[in-house]
Amino acid sequence: MSTSSAEKRIVFTGGSGKAGRHCIPYLLSKGHSVLNVDLVPLPHPTVHTLKADLTDSGQVFNALTSHFHLSHYENPRGPGGTGVEKPDAVIHFAAYARNLLVPDSECFRGNVLSTYNVIEAACKLGIKKVIIASSETTYGVCFAQGDVDYHSFPLEEDYDNDPEDTYATSKLCGERCARSFARRFPGTDIYALRIGNVIEPHEYEPDFPDYVQRPETRKRNAWSYIDARDLGQICDLCVQKDGLGFQVFNATNDTITTKEPTAEILKRYAPNTPIIREMGKYEAPLSNRKIREELGFKDVHDWRKYVEV
Repeated sequence: MSTSSAEKRIVFTGGSGKAGRHCIPYLLSKGHSVLNVDLVPLPHPTVHTLKADLTDSGQVFNALTSHFHLSHYENPRGPGGTGVEKPDAVIHFAAYARNLLVPDSECFRGNVLSTYNVIEAACKLGIKKVIIASSETTYGVCFAQGDVDYHSFPLEEDYDNDPEDTYATSKLCGERCARSFARRFPGTDIYALRIGNVIEPHEYEPDFPDYVQRPETRKRNAWSYIDARDLGQICDLCVQKDGLGFQVFNATNDTITTKEPTAEILKRYAPNTPIIREMGKYEAPLSNRKIREELGFKDVHDWRKYVEV
């Protein structure tokens, strides 16, 4: 296992979305070059958006062998005769972001097929680092019908994920595709991020006070969240960390979204759910312990910096 600090060429799918539009600036701030692949442009002066249908494998292969900018036509021809440099990493965030945006069958088809196509193309092109967006919903409560309990706390990556909804199931299928290709292509790292409820900077003031005052409304998100800028840090840490093969990481901030300690909240709102290890006083129930210990994640944007308690 190693950590590489070199600047990378990164293809980022879905970079115009809620998370991507904060992750890409973070990656740029670390010196990386980024090509955004999306259906809508990213309003950033130095990032080109290439429009592509990721459910079409031919378009995916072409996107991953594309110039990052028009100015790159000035590059000399390389050994392959094109002057196109191979990306160092692919970060795949493009997806239908939840249920009820499209019919369930289309949500499943689009999310699973696009993820398969991106991973397949990256592996067959010899790109050794692939990071895909999975979801907190895979823990089975977010989009469950009615009031459903988690199996246990904290929610960690070895949990028995058994969601009943289409979106979460599509994300678990993506994880399985990642594991399969990592086995098929030894030496390729494929990391799946189970991303928590994404919070953008402008959302703290209008939204978070309600989260804090009404914790009963946050069970479906396991009283956890990820600041979109800290998600950018996680993406960078994944790009830099080599040699882990297939991995799943919860992508959340450190702390619970309540004033009360974690144990009190879980006892009050999830009394039937066992706690299987000692948890920190304010540890997020959707725990990020693995990314802290294995990737070195540091929580920069704790919600308490932006919301008066």
